[in-house]
Amino acid sequence: MFQGASSLVLDSKGRMSIPTRHRDVLGATAGGQLTLTRHPHGCLMVFPRPEWEKFRERVAALPMSAQWWKRIFLGNAMDVDMDGTGRVLVSPELRGAAGIVKDIMLLGMGNHFELWDKLTYDALEARAMAGEMPDIFKDFSF
Repeated sequence: MFQGASSLVLDSKGRMSIPTRHRDVLGATAGGQLTLTRHPHGCLMVFPRPEWEKFRERVAALPMSAQWWKRIFLGNAMDVDMDGTGRVLVSPELRGAAGIVKDIMLLGMGNHFELWDKLTYDALEARAMAGEMPDIFKDFSF
């Protein structure tokens, strides 16, 4: 289970360094192999390869009415490998799709990560925090 937020900076080649706390797990469970693709909320999803394969199968099985979403998820997927120092390349195409320039936020979301442009994430988080909680949380205890 991946959790937690990490504020990171892409290097000049568009690579991000996977936080140390996640590197060992990704090395052991996925051999350092990851897949990045687009998310409908404007960020990127970063999957360890075994989790990506499960997700890919679910998306591929969707009916023809979801063909555009198949294109968005599967057609934009890029396989990457962590290098010896734990860096992965975020392609220019995916950076552009998510509006990522340099400062990023990596969020652990259980079986995958979300990768956000930091300014975009901060603005959307502030808007969510200023609004009402969804009804699903009405009976949730903190």
